[in-house]
Amino acid sequence: MSMKDLYTKKVERAYAFLKQIAPFPPKVVITLGTGLTELANLVERVLVVPYKKIPNFPRSTVETHAGELVFGLLGKVEVAMLSGRFHYYEGYSAKELTLPLRVLTLFKPEVYLATNSAGGLNLDFRPGDLMVIRDHINLIPDNPLRGVNHELWGPRFPDLSSAYDPELRRLIKEVSAELGMSLQEGVYVAVPGPSLETPAETRFLRMIGADAVGMSTVPEVIVANHAGLKVLAISVISNVNDPDNFKPILFEEVVAASKRASQALSQLVYRFLQRLYG
Repeated sequence: MSMKDLYTKKVERAYAFLKQIAPFPPKVVITLGTGLTELANLVERVLVVPYKKIPNFPRSTVETHAGELVFGLLGKVEVAMLSGRFHYYEGYSAKELTLPLRVLTLFKPEVYLATNSAGGLNLDFRPGDLMVIRDHINLIPDNPLRGVNHELWGPRFPDLSSAYDPELRRLIKEVSAELGMSLQEGVYVAVPGPSLETPAETRFLRMIGADAVGMSTVPEVIVANHAGLKVLAISVISNVNDPDNFKPILFEEVVAASKRASQALSQLVYRFLQRLYG
């Protein structure tokens, strides 16, 4: 039996389990990043399933990730929210860490919305800024599509020329302007972690065109594009790294900054989804 056969069976078993209990097929799948719990509080919860009860779901080892799948309503929009994501640095392969999203793509949602906390590399950014991701650079040495391609899930060589949907980006910028919020836009670079960047690495990441750096999101975005979903991703800039004036980065400060920005992000996402499905 090939690894692909085994992985396919794992995904299909988890999907069969969720299909029996899901109250509806979600229109939007949302992944919550580090410290971004405020959005979860806005969801009218219809069904909450701990990851440990879902066959073949990984286990989150990061304290700031709740580890539950929520089916619910954000206003009138039916969503599935992954509260707690998985990371390459936890020891998972890119295929394993994207399994929850792959399972949810079988419900045929329309939109994947990812949030994360990221370190700012663009010196025009400030801690607490929100950045809509325009494009990404993948420095995680793995790809969730590596191995035999399952044709029913998507093409062997998916196009990523518009990995982050231009219309969704245009709409969220419009909504942020209406709310009087400033919204940055830029390129996100995904690194393996878990160690944070050195000054030299920070200088390198800026040189290759990145505006923000994090340890997640890109594997999921690849899977979402492979499955034909429209993607929108937003980073909360938790700190700004100036390689010529480098200060220690404390994880506790990253979480605290994310929590402070969480309310603005929640308001923006809520209003955006009402507009999108208005």
